[in-house]
Amino acid sequence: MRIPWEMVLAFAIGLGLMCLVGYLLLVPMRFLWRLVAGGVLGALALWLVNAFGGLMGLHVEVNPFTALAVGFLGLPGAVLVILLNLLL
Repeated sequence: MRIPWEMVLAFAIGLGLMCLVGYLLLVPMRFLWRLVAGGVLGALALWLVNAFGGLMGLHVEVNPFTALAVGFLGLPGAVLVILLNLLL
């Protein structure tokens, strides 16, 4: 019993397409999880700034935009949010 080459080719193309679709779905999920984790860590950092900055009269509003900015940009993002809060 021989396996037709068309069936082998169709199987190989289908397997390749499944790998491509899996990769295209996995990359955005990694970015999304990284963004969520950064937002949570950014909110935590802003909470710490508010906890210790309250001693000096510094208060930064914690909302999704500021938390994501701090989480995505890290320490420069925290400085940016604090400076914007002071200037505005």
